[in-house]
This record gives sequence, structure tokens and C-alpha cells, in this order.
Amino acid sequence: MATETLVLEQSVTVTQQWKPAINPWLIAATVALGAFMEVLDTSIANVALPHIAGSLGASEDESTWVLTAYLVSNAVVLPMGGWAASIIGRKRFFQLCLIVFTISSFLCGIAPTLPILLLCRVIQGAGGGGLQPMAQAIMADSFEPHQRGLAFSLYGLVAVLAPSIGPTLGGWITDNYNWNWIFYINIPVGILSILLTQRLVEDPPWMKADKKNLSRIDSPGLILLVLSMASLQIMLDKGEEKDWFQSSFIQVFGITFAITFLALIIWEWRPKQPLMDLKLLKSKNFAVCCFLMLITGGLLNASTVLQPQFEQASLGYTATVAGLSLSAGGVILLVLMPMAGQALARIPARNLILFGFAVYAAGYFYTATHLNLGLSFETNSWLRVIQVVAIPFVFISVTTAGYFGMPSEKSNQISGLINFVRNIGGSILISLTGAAITERGQFHAHELLKYVTPSSPVFQTQLRSLQNSLSGFFGTANANYLAQAQIYNRLQAQASLLAYVDVYFILCVLSLLMIPLTLLLRRNNPKESAKNKVAIH
Repeated sequence: MATETLVLEQSVTVTQQWKPAINPWLIAATVALGAFMEVLDTSIANVALPHIAGSLGASEDESTWVLTAYLVSNAVVLPMGGWAASIIGRKRFFQLCLIVFTISSFLCGIAPTLPILLLCRVIQGAGGGGLQPMAQAIMADSFEPHQRGLAFSLYGLVAVLAPSIGPTLGGWITDNYNWNWIFYINIPVGILSILLTQRLVEDPPWMKADKKNLSRIDSPGLILLVLSMASLQIMLDKGEEKDWFQSSFIQVFGITFAITFLALIIWEWRPKQPLMDLKLLKSKNFAVCCFLMLITGGLLNASTVLQPQFEQASLGYTATVAGLSLSAGGVILLVLMPMAGQALARIPARNLILFGFAVYAAGYFYTATHLNLGLSFETNSWLRVIQVVAIPFVFISVTTAGYFGMPSEKSNQISGLINFVRNIGGSILISLTGAAITERGQFHAHELLKYVTPSSPVFQTQLRSLQNSLSGFFGTANANYLAQAQIYNRLQAQASLLAYVDVYFILCVLSLLMIPLTLLLRRNNPKESAKNKVAIH
């Protein structure tokens, strides 16, 4: 314990002595630009998949691999940032990721076939995988501890705003130009980010590059990481389509994931220089932060998918209009992110997280109790606003709390693990909520059909009313079939609505369950001076 305290105090002393030569806000804006471009690419291709499939002669089912290939590659590289930065330096690694991402974006745009596009997406995902954790680590080291909350508010905008505008931007580009331009727009942004990074970003003194680390790569850990993440993503991507574990295909990938992920945890606990420093999880505070970020990433991504999906499927919105309904939430985030960062300088992070999850629960409960098939655009926009109010307080506070009491030289590993679990949480909850919508919809349809019987006076009244209104246009014989079809369609729409209500209630309960877990976090002293280390109670 004494040795760990000495190491921590020495690390804090070095942090206090070093400051970047450039204004840290310029550095933060520079790395945030690159990270924003990468996060945007995780969702911008979603609405373009039918166009990509048609253009390249592939089925829509095959085109979903455009998303899966990127996510798998991205998930594999996310935790590797610390090792890669130790070889060539964090700044150079960040630049290398920008270069790879920008070039591969161009190659994705000109890809003539689906296999070539998938290969380019794998390369693009690998380049993008290093941008988020390195951007967060650079911010953490560029700002003094008492300023990190406000700095992470800028990173929070990147992480939560980009997925919200991605589908809208992708739909607009695809409708007005073609799908290739969703990749081409990365090129000027990437070039600008590369130039700004070269000019403004620098490595702190404890980030010493050593090419000898190249030979120390954790090859077994890398292989196990690739196998486990690929198996998980394929299982999540194809699970609903193949009826989950009723399918031998899903069973194989489920078992492969379980075995390789368990082996990965066991293996990464042993090496002196692991691919992922899982021994950081010995810190109860950091372990709790990782789990909270897993759920936070899931809540953010699931809600971002659920609302436009409901609007298009049940309310008849176009992709563009459904995306626009999320824009009010984006405006609120722009306002609340810096406010949450400032609040973190005055209020303990644990308190803000508790508040955030309580607001999360209230927002999902309100949505579940007010969802109906007659919602206006304004009401949908309001529902999105109340769903995102909690995001800044939870996201920024959990991110900041993850660094409490941790040595500065571990910032790369910390940011890599936090971003890794956030992405995995998003993939898991998107898949599970999608499956729940389907299954609960079938359940409610079966229950509602019990009331659509010849002995039901309500059913007979509605049927006769529709027959009378339709017979004048289509004849008596056709009016009977059309009336029954309309009633069936209404039943299916109502069943789908009830399924979405159920899922929002589930998200509400999940948010409430995070409140007692948050109490396990250490309580920091936000009024500490800039010269003192973070006080942990």
C-alpha cells in the first residue's frame, strides 16, 4: 500500500510540473474533431445500406456487414491504444490513426464491389479505433484534474451528438447525392485534423516511445480479443434474424464468445505488459465506472435507435424527418454539456451520477406513459429532449471519475477500457432492445387477437362501421375483407406500440438499478486546488 501511494504521489508531482505549451482548449478541440469524425462514421452508413446493396449488387442482409465489419475492427483496436502509443508515442499514433482512417474513407467511397468495401471498412474501423481513447487520454493529460470535467464535456458532445446526427446526415447525403459521399466527407476533415495535430498536440514527459515494445506485443491476447469481439458482434447482429439460440449458427458463435472472452480475461491478468491492463479493475472505483459506462453507452445508443425506429415504423415518418426529431435533443446537449462540466467542478461526481440516472429513469418512464400512435412532431422532439437531459451529467461524471486515484501514465489504458466498454454496451443494448421489440410485439398481438372474435360486440361494431364506409367505394364483398384488414393493421400497430412501451419501462428499471451501484464510487472533493491531487474520501 505504501509503495502504491508513493507511485501515485510521484505521478501527481510529474503531472503538476508539466503543462502543454499550447492552450489546452485548442488541443481539446483538435483531438475532438478527429474523434467526432470517427464516432459519426459508426452511424452515418445505417440509412444508406439499401442504396449500397442496390449499387453493389448485394442483398440488404449482406449489406449489414458494412456495419459489422467496422464495429468488430473498431472494438479490437480500442483497447490496443496504450500498447501502440508506447511504441511510437501517443501523438504519432493518433496521427497514424487519422491517416489510416482518412485514406480508407476514400477507398470505401470508390469500392466497386461489396467484398472490397468490407475490406476497406475493416481498415477504416482499425484506424478509427485508436481515435476515441487517444483523444480522451490527450484531454485528460492536457488539463489539470479540477478542469477535466469541463474538458470532458467537449468530448461528451463528440460521443453523444455524433450518433444522433449520423442517420440524418447520412440520409440527406444519400438522398441528394449518393452513398459514396458519406465516406468522402471524411477526407477534408481528416486532412485538417492531421495538420492541426502536428501543430498543436505534444506528448507529456511520461509518454516515452520505445520501439522495443513492438516485440512485446501480447499476441495471444490479441488473437483472443479478435475472436471474442468478432463472435459477439456476429451473434448480436444476426441473433434476432436467426431466432437467437434456437439457431445452431448463433449457438456456435455464442459458445466461441464465452470461451474466448473468459480466456482473454484469464490471460490478460497474467502478462507484465498486457494488451489490456485488466489489473486496473482491482480499483473498485474504476471497475464500477467501467460497468456504469457499459450501461450508459447502452442507454445512449439504444434510445437513439428506438425513437426514429418507432417514428418510421408506427408513425410513417421518413428517415430524414425521424432524424430531425432528434435535433432538439442535440441542441439541449450543446447547452447542458458545458453546464455539466462546470457542475463537476463544484459537486462530487458521484452525486451528479446519482442525479443523472434518476433523471434517466424519469425520462424513460415519462416516454413509456406518453407514447401513442397520434404523437405530433413537436411531442416526439420533446420526448427526445427529456431522454437526453441526463446524458451530460452521467457521461462526463463517469468518465472523469474513472481517473480518480489512477496514475497519469495509465491514462491511455484507462481511456481505452472506458471507450471499449461503452461501445460494447451500445452494441449489446441495441441488439437486445431490438429483439425485445419483436418479441413483445408478437406477445401483445397474440393477446389482442383474443378480443377480435365474432362474439365480441366491440369488434362487430367496428367491423360493421368499416364495412358501411367502404362498401360505397369497393362493393359489399370487398368491403368485408378490407374492413377486416384495416382492423388487423390497427391491431398490429397497437401491439407494436405496446412493445415500445415495454422496452422504455425496461430502460427505466435498468436506470434505477444503477443508482445503488453508483453509491459504491469514491466521493471526490471538487473544491480541491489546482495544485493538489484529487482528494478521495
